[in-house]
Amino acid sequence: MARYLALWEADYAKLPTDPKERRSGYEEAIDFLKQEMKKGLIKDWGSFVGTTNGFIIYEGTEVEVGNSVQHFVPFYIFKVYPISSLEQTEEVTKALSK
Repeated sequence: MARYLALWEADYAKLPTDPKERRSGYEEAIDFLKQEMKKGLIKDWGSFVGTTNGFIIYEGTEVEVGNSVQHFVPFYIFKVYPISSLEQTEEVTKALSK
């Protein structure tokens, strides 16, 4: 199964200014993240202290990751990168000499 690093950041222009509305949105996002973790799609999640951005480690297909990311649009902006394991990187390195 492929792994992906998703870097996310809140889009301040789209977030509610009312703290109660913003809290409600955050709670909905947290509930969704927990569901994705239970399903096994999200392997790790974190936010960078003192900011409104962070990361997600996904393990799944492009479609599964795409569907998950779309759940947060337009309130969050994502950059998603495929991740190679050490073993995969070693294979690529060995292929250089062929």
